[in-house]
Amino acid sequence: MKKYITLVLAFFFALNLSAQEKPVKIVFDVTSSDAKVHQAAIRHVKFMSQAYADAQFEVVMYSGSIDMVLKDKSSVAEDLEALAKNENITFVVCQGTMKRHKISDDQLIPGLVQVPDGILEIIMKQADGWGYIKEGQ
Repeated sequence: MKKYITLVLAFFFALNLSAQEKPVKIVFDVTSSDAKVHQAAIRHVKFMSQAYADAQFEVVMYSGSIDMVLKDKSSVAEDLEALAKNENITFVVCQGTMKRHKISDDQLIPGLVQVPDGILEIIMKQADGWGYIKEGQ
């Protein structure tokens, strides 16, 4: 009987521990045209993804941040392209913003994912339990 009680207690203890280990998922909202904000966003994603290798990160860029994703204008092009190769990091650009600025796919830094609407993408991530960080100064 003592072994049975110990086994049951061990099971509930293990169950409790696993329930507390929720995966970390963070979505970054980048709308600024300021290159310093772009650099900060890249820095945050880079170091957080190194510190939390099991976490998921998504950077959503729309509105004024469109230069961040353009090959010929981005101050973070090399870092963004390198980080986009990581399985736990996704860089997302808003197609609505691309359309408003008349930007074609071939102008984008490789490795980006396009979504119809950046704001809706963030809302859907939050509804799925993702944490939210607004990048800005």
